[in-house]
Amino acid sequence: MNKRALRILEYNKIINMLSACAGSPLGKKRCEELMPSTDIVEIETLQEETEAALSRLYRQGGVSFSGLTDVGLSLKRTEVEGSLSAKELLDIAGVLETADLMKKYGEGAGLKPDSNDDSAEAGMDCLTGLFSELYPLEHLSREIRRVVLSETEIADDASAELKSIRRNIKLTNEKIHSQLSKMVGSQTNQTMLQNNIITMRNGRYCIPVKSEYRGQFPGMLHDQSSTGSTVFIEPMAVVNMNNELKELATKEVVEIERILSALSEQVGAERRTIGWNVENLAKLDFIFARAAFAKKMNATKPIFSTDGEIEIREGRHPLLDKKKVVPIGLRLGGDFNMLIITGPNTGGKTVSLKTLGLLTLMGQSGLHIPALDKSKLRVFEDVFADIGDEQSIEQNLSTFSSHMTHIVSIVNAANERSLVLFDELGGGTDPTEGAALAISILSHLNRQGILTMATTHYSELKTFALTTEGIENACCEFDLETLKPTYRLMIGIPGKSNAFAIAKQLGLPEYIIEEAKGQIDSNTIDFEQLIADLEDQRSTIIAEREEIDKLKEESKALRDQLKEKKQSLKDQRSELLKDAREEARQIIKEAKDYADEAIRKYNKLGKHAGNNQAMERERSKLGNRVKQLDSELSKKKKNRKGTHTAEDFKEGYEVHVISMDMDGVVTGLPNAKGYLRVQMGILNSDVHISDLEIIGDGKDDKDTGRVKTGGKTFMKAANFKPEINLLGLTVDEAVTELDKYLDDAALAHCSSVRIIHGKGTGALRKGVQKYLEGNPYVKSFRAGEFGEGDMGVTVVEIK
Repeated sequence: MNKRALRILEYNKIINMLSACAGSPLGKKRCEELMPSTDIVEIETLQEETEAALSRLYRQGGVSFSGLTDVGLSLKRTEVEGSLSAKELLDIAGVLETADLMKKYGEGAGLKPDSNDDSAEAGMDCLTGLFSELYPLEHLSREIRRVVLSETEIADDASAELKSIRRNIKLTNEKIHSQLSKMVGSQTNQTMLQNNIITMRNGRYCIPVKSEYRGQFPGMLHDQSSTGSTVFIEPMAVVNMNNELKELATKEVVEIERILSALSEQVGAERRTIGWNVENLAKLDFIFARAAFAKKMNATKPIFSTDGEIEIREGRHPLLDKKKVVPIGLRLGGDFNMLIITGPNTGGKTVSLKTLGLLTLMGQSGLHIPALDKSKLRVFEDVFADIGDEQSIEQNLSTFSSHMTHIVSIVNAANERSLVLFDELGGGTDPTEGAALAISILSHLNRQGILTMATTHYSELKTFALTTEGIENACCEFDLETLKPTYRLMIGIPGKSNAFAIAKQLGLPEYIIEEAKGQIDSNTIDFEQLIADLEDQRSTIIAEREEIDKLKEESKALRDQLKEKKQSLKDQRSELLKDAREEARQIIKEAKDYADEAIRKYNKLGKHAGNNQAMERERSKLGNRVKQLDSELSKKKKNRKGTHTAEDFKEGYEVHVISMDMDGVVTGLPNAKGYLRVQMGILNSDVHISDLEIIGDGKDDKDTGRVKTGGKTFMKAANFKPEINLLGLTVDEAVTELDKYLDDAALAHCSSVRIIHGKGTGALRKGVQKYLEGNPYVKSFRAGEFGEGDMGVTVVEIK
């Protein structure tokens, strides 16, 4: 991959962002060395590793490689039996502890096998092998931590000898301090000492004595002050103890070196395993850095197409703010191998170029790309880019010369496995000649089948793209009302410069603009008008498509709501039926219990034993019979099906719903699937004909008053009495009885009834008549006349 393209597309900035996601110097080093690959197998392996690590990050949380350091030199020294320092041993312990943490992370509960996958490798990914090949050597890391407390401190318990030496050092120090404290604290010596302190010179304890009294303190002179007024003397009384302290300090150093040497030997014995851990951890850090980078950018794994097609879905430039950047959709390599983008400056043409180039480099580096899932990329052997003005760094060449130098090298080096990106091809020179050169260069690349994307302002290239097979126009959308680009890439439509519209919007006089338009060839004007018409049609189509999508979403939401409501009604119906059946079962049980109790009471009255036994047998038979009937009824209801056909049902027919044990009226004819609408009280439901039995044709027999109720026929007219006595009842009780009575009166087709409520205080009469005012069955009512009961009776006419 040529370095110039990497620099122009700012690949180094991507690498810097990636390195910041690594947790160790070794991981950062691998990130910094990452380059795009041209081997599809290697690319797919890198992408799978990144995907597996990203999945683990979302599932198990982040990981830390802060304990991973480069211990290669330390391991090399152990090969020649060299002794390691405390810091080096602590670094090795950090590596082993990191290996332990990562091994546990790899074996953690975050990976759950797929319940539909019966294979032995269910729940595993391409990183499982790396995790399993980590060897933490817990015994070695624990021993290092036990012995080495810090880079400058070894534990007292590192060895019995070291503990003994340090105990003796402590005791000797205490003896020296005790002896010198007596000398310093003596009243006799107060005037001869410069300060009442114990100090140290050359590693030996001394006392500060005034120069004129130096002869009063026999011992060794170690130092004097800069003025000469104070001398530091080691009294003879502590010379031997100071010597002993020196010897103990030397023994301590020797013992510490021995301890470190012993630990170094243990490290040397495991140096291959430790080196293997370092290598695997560095690789894992590199992989998880790629995953963390993908998570940060909300990136996805690209698909590398085998047909050479590129399709970036809602791709974002990774170096721009993801909250502000406008995603672009881009296709190349399918119906066309070359895309020519036209339009005004600052519209997003160059960003589109760089987005394609940079996402290609990222994908071939094993990095996920900031685009929607299932975006397609293609593997290129090289990416060439001529973007921007590099006049200042091209040996004082002009802008055109600088660009043309790069274009010549690109034309000579590019092949069918290359991606070529041109920004303002043919710019910086005479427009006519520049356009001609651009068309010639693009024609050459198109004939070779080289995937190319170029930006231009030349109108000639728009026509060239329209008339040449394998080349497609594109433009970056521009909002004329706001004079701002929308940065959306539109493929299939050439762009407009919009110079006249912008000038007019900014206040340039109309006559100047009209004069400028007159300078343009009529064919050019017609072409620009065609482009404008295409853009208007496209905007209309997009608006209509958005409206259709919106209506589809609303329709789907309504269907889902209806489905939920139907399911809710079904559940409620099932619950109601369940409650009703349970209530009926409870009533039967209570009736049986009551009968049992009555028989037991009867037995206590002293009936004959023989009769008692016979009655008990009969009671048991009755209970068994009830159970048998209950079981048979349930079985019949479960297995029972209607035998009618769709043609048997008519609107208004009375039917019995078998599954619900309810009666209703047909309100709609059967559909093609055999479902018809049945009204059951307040419940209106679709029921299949196999769940229905016809119990009547809906015609009332007014002569006999036959009424269908629960599938049974009653002779209401024969048994109904046109008078009800409410005497002795409260108003509430009377209204309840009267409500049932008027239902029966209506069903029996009785024309008038007499309600006896008595005179009394008049409260019952008022309550009854107030109820009659709102009853739907009542046509009119009046007080009884002479001979009918006067005010103690109310006569009601039924509708």
